[in-house]
Amino acid sequence: MNKFMLNETSYHGKGAIEAIPDEIIQRGFKKAFVCSDPDLIKFEVTKKVTDLLDKNNLAYEVYSDIKANPTIENVQNGVKAFKESGADCIISIGGGSSMDTAKAIGIIITNPEFEDVRSLEGVAPTKKPCVPTIAVPTTSGTAAEVTINYVITDVEKKRKFVCVDPHDIPVVAVVDPDMMASMPKSLKAATGMDALTHAIEGYITAGAWELSDMFHLKAIEIIARSLRDSVAGKDEGVEGMALGQYIAGMGFSNVGLGVDHSMAHTLSAYYDTPHGKACAILLPTVMEFNAEATGEKYREIARVFGVKGVDDMSQEEYRKAAVDAVRKLGEDVGIEMSLKDIVKEEDIPQLAEDAYNDACRPGNPREVTKDDIIALFKSLM
Repeated sequence: MNKFMLNETSYHGKGAIEAIPDEIIQRGFKKAFVCSDPDLIKFEVTKKVTDLLDKNNLAYEVYSDIKANPTIENVQNGVKAFKESGADCIISIGGGSSMDTAKAIGIIITNPEFEDVRSLEGVAPTKKPCVPTIAVPTTSGTAAEVTINYVITDVEKKRKFVCVDPHDIPVVAVVDPDMMASMPKSLKAATGMDALTHAIEGYITAGAWELSDMFHLKAIEIIARSLRDSVAGKDEGVEGMALGQYIAGMGFSNVGLGVDHSMAHTLSAYYDTPHGKACAILLPTVMEFNAEATGEKYREIARVFGVKGVDDMSQEEYRKAAVDAVRKLGEDVGIEMSLKDIVKEEDIPQLAEDAYNDACRPGNPREVTKDDIIALFKSLM
């Protein structure tokens, strides 16, 4: 038996944020707890939403103690602030950092027995849905607005831990490309490659099946044709990425990922490497490693990337064509496919240990050992 979970409601397209006040009013919420990171507040991206709340005389309080890789402390402080605010709903505005923080806060508020944030790691047996949340992404990568996953950094132990909880999914997702348009090129590139990693890992993961394949293959197609234009600042590219990353999230949230994400989590925990950049650097190499366990799926990846003549290629040829197309896209949007300036050689054994123990690793289509992970890290040095 397979289970599939998506948002109760989602809005898409330019101007989608205009629906937020009506959603709040119709659901009878009295006060919103707005989670957004300091940069989005500084550059008045968050203000696009709070202006709508002001216009409709809707009460809210802003919480912005959120780091790029959100920490246990960020969550703990947020829980305290939520309790003091008197809010009855959450609006998360941002990338994965804001939305992941909001998910953890919302879960702990309704399931106080999990106030020790570390107790949420893995599949936590929470009993109640989180505080009703409206999620508004400002990056085209994480798809946290539609997933049942979130990731928190344990600074003390230098590790990230993945939480998987069907109770944390936002009730409403508002995917408005206007909220993403102001991203700098480097962030568009990194988050876009994160979305591609979600789509490809979700497509080949051990838990993949026909319904998830439908979402992932379409997401790969949209991202392949949209990411370069998005990074170049073209509206059609930004709109395409807004949709593509969401569709990828619809799939991988329900079937899992693989060792690329396990390794990327360790890079972020150790070196504060942006998650999307880490995923992007690893993706072609991990694809090569996994090729033998993917059947004919790389042929379809190559096809939606626009590679010609895939039906006349041998298995080895179309697998190489898929990897080459992904690597070329990463290079074209400015990702340097190397870890030599990030990873310290002496850290690799512990990085491999942490990646092997990461919640995403069991979903990898090919069985992977710690020695395999060490070799993958070293191949990119």
